[in-house]
Amino acid sequence: MLVSALLCYAGFMALCLAMQKHHASLVGRQGAPGLLRALRWAGWCLLGLSPWPAMAAQGWAFGLVQWCAVLMASAGLLVWLLPYRPRLAVGLAGVCVIAGPAGALLAGFG
Repeated sequence: MLVSALLCYAGFMALCLAMQKHHASLVGRQGAPGLLRALRWAGWCLLGLSPWPAMAAQGWAFGLVQWCAVLMASAGLLVWLLPYRPRLAVGLAGVCVIAGPAGALLAGFG
């Protein structure tokens, strides 16, 4: 479940950074169109991969419900962190990008 949460948060942050307004306010400069496209692609890929660890651990019925809860919680955390601690939100996403796939490989979901 933790692996799903990390992948969801990283995916939402990538989609957030793919928007020109958020990219400029969080990074401090305008994003190139190719970079924004790559961030959008990475965000959707991370969100697409996020249900599999939950479903592999709990089955389709409970895993899907737990994944929906994790999806909402990670989006809520991101929405709460962006106005109050934007640098922490970006740093946490960097940790999630590394820890999510590493946790999936260590747990045997890869």
